[in-house]
Amino acid sequence: MIEVGILGATGMVGQQFIALLAKHPWFKVTWLGASERSAGKAYRDAAAWRLPSPLPEDVARLQVENAPAGAGKAPKLVFSGLDSSVAGEIEGAFAQAGHMIVSNSRNYRMEADVPLLIPDVNADHLALLNAQASRGWTGRIVTNPNCVVVVYAMALAPLRQFGLKTSMITSLQAISGAGYPGVPSWDILGNVIPFIGGGEEEKIETETNKILGTLKNGVVENHPVIVSAAVTRVPVQNGHTGSIAVALEQKPDPDAIVAAWNSYRGKPQELDLPTAPPQPIVYLTEPNRPQPALDANRDGGMTISVGRLRRCPVLDYKFVALGHNTIRGAAGAAILNAELMHREGLL
Repeated sequence: MIEVGILGATGMVGQQFIALLAKHPWFKVTWLGASERSAGKAYRDAAAWRLPSPLPEDVARLQVENAPAGAGKAPKLVFSGLDSSVAGEIEGAFAQAGHMIVSNSRNYRMEADVPLLIPDVNADHLALLNAQASRGWTGRIVTNPNCVVVVYAMALAPLRQFGLKTSMITSLQAISGAGYPGVPSWDILGNVIPFIGGGEEEKIETETNKILGTLKNGVVENHPVIVSAAVTRVPVQNGHTGSIAVALEQKPDPDAIVAAWNSYRGKPQELDLPTAPPQPIVYLTEPNRPQPALDANRDGGMTISVGRLRRCPVLDYKFVALGHNTIRGAAGAAILNAELMHREGLL
């Protein structure tokens, strides 16, 4: 078993890390880092557990450490669920101290030498890690994308073969994406909020190009697809949905597009990684699917569900895509990244 640590362990993403790693065949949680107010407490006393699965007893007993002071003390592999307001400095210090950081934060995503990784799509981008030595780090940082971008980029990746030109997405994002306590009930109940802070639309419009891009001579050449994004918060607990339209250079028929989704496989499926879904994208033929309540948890929350493919009078096609935002879009994505790193001999 490989010992792992979790930065931001008391938050929603940190709790999801703990839940998903509870029975992991390779990784064992042995170190927890959080804010100074939680430091020195047993985890069960420092965090209000908010997931339906039980808090693992061995983790409940662990003493929470002050996250900024943990560089050099935590295990080599550390998952980060830190808020972006503090993640940059802390993650950089951990990497400099020799840790392999697998981050859910946005701080390093767009750095030229940092992989922005969805293993099913761009596993070869791990080669960017070699360039991080020039920073003076003895460790490394790998990032996973924004929680909507994971859904979006996964749905677009099989369409690159048809000459992906432009795309528009309107997101319908679950309240769990806002952390705990999330959005005030009087704001979200029976309502749609057409704004999410933190540059959410800009993340979708830039991260997608890097993920779909091609690694050449140690540099990622961004995919040229032009993306326009609009984001909304909706009264859904878990599951980010995207209403998506695409323009394609080729003019495939709908059956070819559905076949591209259903047949799509990546490196995680080739390597049979523990967290990888056997079929990362599933097309649902029912006219009213996918739905967060019915489909977000498919294959442990790691599968992207797509449906409602039809002709678009403005672009070429439009469809709906859905993924679990705190699993495939956060903790599960980072764990899959670490599994790939392990199989590639980087841990």
